[in-house]
Amino acid sequence: MSQNTNPLLCDPKEGTCSIPQTENRVVNSQLPKTEKLITVTYYTDPICSSCWGIEPQIRRLKLEYGDTITFNYHTGGLLPDWSYNSGGISKPSDVAHHWDEVSLYYDMPIDGDIWLENPLNSSYPPSIAFKAAQMQDKDRAISFLRELREMVFLQKKNITQWEHIAKAAAVAKLDVEQLKKDTENKAKELFENDLKLGKDLGIRGFPTMIFTDNQGNREVVYGAKPYANFERAILKLNPNVVKKEYKKDWQTLFDYYPTLTAREFSELSTMPRNDSENYLNQLVEQGFLEKYTTKNGSIWEKNNYSKKYV
Repeated sequence: MSQNTNPLLCDPKEGTCSIPQTENRVVNSQLPKTEKLITVTYYTDPICSSCWGIEPQIRRLKLEYGDTITFNYHTGGLLPDWSYNSGGISKPSDVAHHWDEVSLYYDMPIDGDIWLENPLNSSYPPSIAFKAAQMQDKDRAISFLRELREMVFLQKKNITQWEHIAKAAAVAKLDVEQLKKDTENKAKELFENDLKLGKDLGIRGFPTMIFTDNQGNREVVYGAKPYANFERAILKLNPNVVKKEYKKDWQTLFDYYPTLTAREFSELSTMPRNDSENYLNQLVEQGFLEKYTTKNGSIWEKNNYSKKYV
């Protein structure tokens, strides 16, 4: 891995956003076990563009192997602040063009203009808010994290600001007042625990997924890799695992996930990428879906979904 890289200057070929001057290596450290066959310890960050890039793979993984695996989401603290100068980036505006390039590489809509118009000074506030969301409900916390990502990558919203955090929490059906209280108190400690565990594990880049069976055996997938890499990790730990079949029609997929990009729909439906976008546009014309377009791609949602794309 290249040295002296800015954490926001992600390497699309490696599929990672890495903390500067460090080397990713997952070391032995005790991880919690669950009743399911395999636990996935997922280290991510709300503004990690490579993590946004693997949303299609993660969503498919949950549909096919959700009965076998449990996801435990942890936040890694990608951007503490701007008190450094590395990788050719010394200020937020330097990130704008890079995010536009990453968007094309991953085929996921990302508008880098947020770093010109309303830049974030840290990824810590939304990370702490995510820990507060987990205190209420783990599934809704994942929906909350998705909302935050759509806000920052597509809508150019500064998700360090409480007004946007609160809106994302409301969409995810969280208790907004409780979230604020927890964000200001207990969630800070939980976030610090995530950072400590990440340090103990030797995690220095995002996304990192550690697949662990109940005997403690591990397989690590580091970076935004093709779906087969994640599936291979599961089958290496337990060759007897059988994937679950799921319906691939658009109604069922949008019931699972109320917002989908063309890349995500292609991954989940197995429809060719070019065909998937045309098909989604036809559904918009027929009044079944609504479409929100950025300069670097679009996202579609059910037309009766109470969301923010207006």
